[in-house]
Amino acid sequence: MKSNQWMSLLGLANRARKVISGEELSIKEIRSNKAKLILLSADASANTSKKITDKCKSFHVPWKIVDNRYDLGSAIGKEARVVVAVLDEGFAKKLMTLLD
Repeated sequence: MKSNQWMSLLGLANRARKVISGEELSIKEIRSNKAKLILLSADASANTSKKITDKCKSFHVPWKIVDNRYDLGSAIGKEARVVVAVLDEGFAKKLMTLLD
C-alpha cells in the first residue's frame, strides 16, 4: 500500500479543513450526507467497525480500511484515530484511488 501518499493527501485535506475525526462526529457527517469517504482503521473494535460500516451502507457512503489507527491519526497530526470522515468529493476520490 502506498501509505505515505494517502497519508500526505489526508494531511492536506485536514489542513484544508475537509476532514473530521472520531466515531460520533463521523456518524453525524454520514447522517447529514456531508461525508464523502470514511477511513476506518483495521484495528478498530468490532463494534465500531460494524456501527460505521452499517451507517455507510445505509447512507451510501464509501469506506476504506487503512492499516492502523496510528497511521490514520498521524496523517492528520493527531494521536491514534480509528475513524476519519473526508468531507470533500475531490479528496475522497483521490484517496479512494490511492487506497485501492
